[in-house]
Amino acid sequence: MTDFSIIAVFMVGLLGGVHCLGMCGSIVGIFTAQVPQNTARWPFHLAYSSGRIASYAVAGALAGAIGQAGLLMRDVVPVQHLLFALSSLMLVALGLYLAGLWGAVRVIEQAGRGLWRRLQPYTARLLPVHTLPRALGLGALWGWLPCGLVYSVLVAALASGSAAQGALIMLAFGLGTLPNLLAIGLFWERCRHWVQSPRVRLLAGLLVVAFGVYGLYKVGYTFAMNGWSGSCHVPA
Repeated sequence: MTDFSIIAVFMVGLLGGVHCLGMCGSIVGIFTAQVPQNTARWPFHLAYSSGRIASYAVAGALAGAIGQAGLLMRDVVPVQHLLFALSSLMLVALGLYLAGLWGAVRVIEQAGRGLWRRLQPYTARLLPVHTLPRALGLGALWGWLPCGLVYSVLVAALASGSAAQGALIMLAFGLGTLPNLLAIGLFWERCRHWVQSPRVRLLAGLLVVAFGVYGLYKVGYTFAMNGWSGSCHVPA
């Protein structure tokens, strides 16, 4: 199941550009305006995203470690089956959110607001962004911004039952978001109308829903074939 999760979350990150534009578009726009004039912008955006993705990987490792502790109960309840089912359900909810059909994912964002209130003051110390280390540090802090998209994928990291696998899942997700954030930063005016198109949002959201439905199928198949004690690996 972890192999499927890595592919799925990469695609979620890639298709989530319709969400990134609304959530991070203004942040990236402000960031872009502060890059020194007569300086190439792409190294600053790459440094910013590198810090952001590193934070995702750390969060994934923490979630995976928590999931690993939960697997100590695998002989009592089908913990990993349930976690993978939950992560697939979250993908369905996330897809409906991206498609503009259901906004329940926004509720999840409330969970991280306490941590963000503690971190946000430190972002001001890194502004204006006129050096690459500042861009890297700012990205690392902004990686903890409350985001339903990120939190939904963290459930998959939790379900992996391993700190290393959790970090890998969130790394794959972060790499999936990279093209979108770079495009927003470098080609804001050219890409925003395309990404904001209702048809694009609907198609991206339904594709994410399809990943979630397929994940539920794989969980159900594994549970039927192996029972509670079975492994979560299913042939593709």
